[in-house]
Amino acid sequence: MMVFIGDVEKRLNKILEEEGALYFILIDPDEKNCIDIAKKVKDYADAIIMGGSIGITNLNEITKEIKEIVGDIPIILFPGNVDGLTPHADAVFFMSLMNSNNTYWTTMAPTLGAITVKKYNLEAIPMAYLGIEPIKRTAVGFVGEVNEIPQRKPEIAGMYCLSAKYFGMRWAYLEAGSGAEFPVSNEMIAISKKLSGINIIVGGGIRTPEVAYQKVLSGADAIVTGTLIEDNPDAVKEMRDAIKKAGMEKLKK
Repeated sequence: MMVFIGDVEKRLNKILEEEGALYFILIDPDEKNCIDIAKKVKDYADAIIMGGSIGITNLNEITKEIKEIVGDIPIILFPGNVDGLTPHADAVFFMSLMNSNNTYWTTMAPTLGAITVKKYNLEAIPMAYLGIEPIKRTAVGFVGEVNEIPQRKPEIAGMYCLSAKYFGMRWAYLEAGSGAEFPVSNEMIAISKKLSGINIIVGGGIRTPEVAYQKVLSGADAIVTGTLIEDNPDAVKEMRDAIKKAGMEKLKK
C-alpha cells in the first residue's frame, strides 16, 4: 500500500519547499489567555499546535473557538495523553516519546489513542518525540519519564532520528521542554538532519529571533515557540521574520 500523506502534511511540505522553514505556535488549551494568544498569532503561524503535558479539561470547546479565529491555518494536536484528542482539529502528531523509560509513552498511549484518531477522522502525522537535556527539569520530562539525551552527545539524537525514519516516521521533534533554560544545540540539530533526512522540529527554550534563525540554518525545518508567546504575544512577528529569513537562505545554498 502507498504511504498516505494527508492535506495538512502536504501543505506543510509545500511551505518548506517554497520558504525553507515553518513556524509552529504551541497553544496550551488550559492557559487562561489561550484565546487572546490565538487572535494575536493567527497572521504569523504556519500551524497552531494544541496540547499540554498536564491534562486538558476543555479541549473540544477551546479548539472549536480557536478554529473560528485562525480560519484555514491548520490546528495540529500535540496530545499529552489519550485525552488530548478532539474531532475539531485538522490533524494530530501521532507520536512516540521514543526515549521514555516507560513503554506507556513509547507505544501504549499512541496505541490506545489510535482508534479515537480513526473515529474522529484526524489526519495522522507520524512523528518521533525526543526529550533533550534539560527536559528532565520540565513538566513533560517529569510526566513522560524521559531518559533525556545529553546535549554533549548529539549523535544519540541523530541515531534516534535515523531509527524514526526507518520506522516510517517523517518528522522528529527535538524537545528541550517548555520554558527550558537553554535550547537544543545547533550541532545536535545538524547531525539529526544530516543523518536522517526527515523533517526536524525544534522547540523548548527558543526565546529570541536570533536563536531561532541559527536553529533553522543548522537544519531545523520547523521552530516551535510556546511560553514565549504566553509572555509576549507581540514577539511573534520578529520570530516569524527570522525563521523565514533563515529558511530562504537555506534554500539558496
